[in-house]
Amino acid sequence: MLQELENDSLQELVNSNDLVMVQYSASWCGNCRIMKPKFKKLAAENEGLTFVIVDAEKFPESRKLANVNNLPTFAAFKGGKLVNQVQTNKIDGLIDLLNEVTSN
Repeated sequence: MLQELENDSLQELVNSNDLVMVQYSASWCGNCRIMKPKFKKLAAENEGLTFVIVDAEKFPESRKLANVNNLPTFAAFKGGKLVNQVQTNKIDGLIDLLNEVTSN
């Protein structure tokens, strides 16, 4: 499942889903725009997981969950807690993060 956050409610999604992959982005971020279709493709390939796109500029409370200070940042939450995060514009870094949290 892929969704774009429409309000500052990432904590609720993290609490109600076992594994959540998040792309933190912003409309002005070129690398975020490059990574968005790759993130969406990964979501389509992993239908049992929850994938969320969060506008880090609009939703500061959701941004705080992963201490985001650079974009794009990808974060993995498992069991309601942040497991790991990566700041990358390469699909390999995102796949490594996904593999890390799905293999545990």
